[in-house]
Amino acid sequence: MVNKEIKIAFEDYQTIDQLNSADRDLCMEAVKALDNSHSPYSKFKVGVALRLLSGKIIYGSNQENVAYPSGLCAERVALFYWGANHPHDPIVSMAVTAHTNDFEILNPITPCGSCLQVLAEYEKKQDRPIEVMLYCQNGAIWKTCGVQCFLPFLFFEERLK
Repeated sequence: MVNKEIKIAFEDYQTIDQLNSADRDLCMEAVKALDNSHSPYSKFKVGVALRLLSGKIIYGSNQENVAYPSGLCAERVALFYWGANHPHDPIVSMAVTAHTNDFEILNPITPCGSCLQVLAEYEKKQDRPIEVMLYCQNGAIWKTCGVQCFLPFLFFEERLK
């Protein structure tokens, strides 16, 4: 038997002011995306902004449905929109934020496993990592260099191609 260890690396910024202007702007675009969240059941809004290589910004917000689990997370809304409309304009970076009036969010929220798997698929499709910023409006910003930081054991089966 051999014991192995996996480590991840990410940047931890204490305030948005510590980010460069492009990253700060993308985080603020994610905040704008919160306005289109349809979250009447959880009252937990999630907003996403994707920056494409061309400079275009794509938005996503969570979309709930009374027939749970028919809704969709903000990350997948944005990623699927990109895949359907801009697949030849690579995604460079992604900002994710959340808001609720029910409690104070003190740490960045992370994408769910399904969203991470979709992110992994699109990184593979475009053959380049997607920088991910998790923006807590009342606190830190965590910045990663791709989905590998979240899912070190990605599901890919090359024979399915």
